[in-house]
Amino acid sequence: MRILIILVSAVLLFLFWFSLPDPLFTNPHSIVVEDKNDKLLGAIIAEDGQWRFPLVENVPDKFVTAITHFEDKNFFYHPGVNPFSIIRAAYQNIEEGKIVSGGSTITMQVIRLSRQGKPRTFYQKFIEMILAVRLELSYSKNEILALHASHSPFGGNVVGIEAASWRYFGRTPENLSWAETCMLAVLPNSPSLIHPGKNRILLKAKRDRLLNKLLQNHEIDSLTYDLSLSEPLPEKPLPLPKSAPHLTFEISKQLKGSNEEINPRVKTTIDEAVQQRANAIIQSNHNKLKANQIFNAAAIVAEIKTGNVIAYVGNTNDKQNRNENWVDVIMAPRSSGSILKPILFAAMLTTGELLPKALLPDIPTQIGGFSPQNFNLGYDGAIPADKALARSINIPAVRMLKSFRTERFYNLLTNIGMTTLNRPASNYGLSLILGGAEVKLWDIAGIYASMARSLNNYSNYGASYYPRDYHPLNFIKEDDAKINEPGFDQLEDNSVLNAASLWITFNTMIDVERPDDHSFWRQFASSQKIAWKTGTSFGFRDAWAIGLNKEYVVAVWAGNADGEGRTGLIGITAAAPILFEIFNSLPYSPEWFEPPYEELVNAEVCAKSGYRVSEYCTEKDSMWIPRTGLEFPVCPYHKLIHLDGSGKYRVTAECEAPTKMMHKSWFVLPPAMEYFYKSKDFSYKTLPSYRKDCLDAITGSSPMDLIYPRDIDKIYIPIDLVGTRSSAVFEVAHRQADASIFWHLDDEYLGQTQGKHRMPINAEKGEHKLTLVDMDGNTFERKFEVLSEGE
Repeated sequence: MRILIILVSAVLLFLFWFSLPDPLFTNPHSIVVEDKNDKLLGAIIAEDGQWRFPLVENVPDKFVTAITHFEDKNFFYHPGVNPFSIIRAAYQNIEEGKIVSGGSTITMQVIRLSRQGKPRTFYQKFIEMILAVRLELSYSKNEILALHASHSPFGGNVVGIEAASWRYFGRTPENLSWAETCMLAVLPNSPSLIHPGKNRILLKAKRDRLLNKLLQNHEIDSLTYDLSLSEPLPEKPLPLPKSAPHLTFEISKQLKGSNEEINPRVKTTIDEAVQQRANAIIQSNHNKLKANQIFNAAAIVAEIKTGNVIAYVGNTNDKQNRNENWVDVIMAPRSSGSILKPILFAAMLTTGELLPKALLPDIPTQIGGFSPQNFNLGYDGAIPADKALARSINIPAVRMLKSFRTERFYNLLTNIGMTTLNRPASNYGLSLILGGAEVKLWDIAGIYASMARSLNNYSNYGASYYPRDYHPLNFIKEDDAKINEPGFDQLEDNSVLNAASLWITFNTMIDVERPDDHSFWRQFASSQKIAWKTGTSFGFRDAWAIGLNKEYVVAVWAGNADGEGRTGLIGITAAAPILFEIFNSLPYSPEWFEPPYEELVNAEVCAKSGYRVSEYCTEKDSMWIPRTGLEFPVCPYHKLIHLDGSGKYRVTAECEAPTKMMHKSWFVLPPAMEYFYKSKDFSYKTLPSYRKDCLDAITGSSPMDLIYPRDIDKIYIPIDLVGTRSSAVFEVAHRQADASIFWHLDDEYLGQTQGKHRMPINAEKGEHKLTLVDMDGNTFERKFEVLSEGE
């Protein structure tokens, strides 16, 4: 018998010990998104349609006091079951002839909440008592209070004190008054009382009785009691905060797509104060832009050092959601416009294929059927590389990419964080630099932040690079916020974009002319340096602005989420004002990037061409260039010419004795570049003509050059509606402004031009020869083929 008793006891003990479910609650939770200081940014309702926040970590002291006085005053002293409460409840029920009290402790209520759907019988009450005792053996009193506060119903679809606090009072439980706390303490006992207009007098009476009990027990003073009685009950439930709705949904999407166990309470890197200011700036500008039927805009702000996002505004706010405001534009691929040009500039500086002020051709250009146009539809002839970047001139950028090669640039963009290049490089072609590819605002902000981080850390790492400085932005707050510095074995001597090139690029981007309201920034001592760039996509569908200083990167997009273009939707007017307003709202950052002197060299360059000086350069400048730039070619435009004694005409040794010649350095651009350049720079002097007796002895390059079409080998001339082939207008540049040119096609005379040399040419399908002869007998010939449709 003794053994049997021991065995039965052991079995009962075993069943008792393993009777508690694990986990105790399996209800789905709302996804709760908080900023870096634990402020609520937004939440997604749980899958069962309840606002049920994750388990509270610490139950506020006020609520502990209120709930224990109302539900279980001996909570901290009993083992889960209070025999006196059970006896008292039984006596009251017998006396009333019905169940008016259950005698449940807070611990027993936790068990009942975890066993939803169980009938309220004496047997189930007995089971609850056993499980309550078992719960007390595994959980502390504070943990049990947290379970009770987190899973109690608070009316409607509100579960848990945290959700109830936000829904009814718009604040955290820690910031509630005594009256508000007491209302929440009595509500789980009768959650239906919260409905507006329904039993509200009874709810207020229950709240006030609890307040009186707290007064009698010296938990609150009489002044607090009197003030609390005068506080009204809340009206209809309040909406939860929506400071970052698009980020909230992005986090929800990532969590639901994760195969790992998720924590529904997500702490982010967002700074709620910065987020609210960015929201206000986006909304203010939205009210201006929508007058032009531009309905959407987005902005992202991140720290350079960490890559942590501190503001995430995915779109404008429209309560009626009429213009696809639900679209998270930050994560939506859009045409990049000119926003990639600084990256190409830095890449060519890194490889030594460019100097900051090297002249680039800006002339009509046709490359394999691709004819890029500048935004102003004009041409400068020649423009320094840094000015071409600052003014975002398209044709020099296309020619730079042709020189650098599309595939190399494509690979670079992929390596530094562009995730939207989902076609082969050849499919994008040279249009890659002008918006031919789509990019996410998220990616572009991360890329520029990485570039700045690499430059910042170059000196910190002893003139070395840490490859992992190039990484995407982050909006999840890590448990360990410390930035781990790399070990010496992880540092490298080279980077995809070297520090010197980045420093020069960012300094060049300072010179971009700011929008009207910010155009006089240099005149104010409080103004800060910002490297920035705008972009506008083809068809005026996307307006971009990206800017950075040593501390922050800000990226802005404006447009219509449905892709509709609008005249006037350009980066400088639609996106740039938002960019600078956001920068003005951030902490002032007076520091600028330190020059990486280890990778810079002070070199002499030609003042006119920006190339390394040649022996014929008459004016020289000293400037910082990357060490890799020392291999860049010397100036090809300064040439030594020979003049006669008068200095008016060029001569050769065949027509003038060398002893009578004057030798002079002359800045000479190719004819097509010169044609446009001289109208922009009135100090430019064209080459003197050859003296007439020297013309027969002249050999060398022609003073003429074809402006359009540049790629003349194969051209297509369309056929009109009546079956007649149209004309192709050819344009030629001549060094002499008053020169006359005689045009011939296949040895047949077409006509003469003077000043502007343009000639419509009718040519049938097949091969042809264009011959040009000027008044001095100089000849220019070019063969071309006219293609039929489809060739």
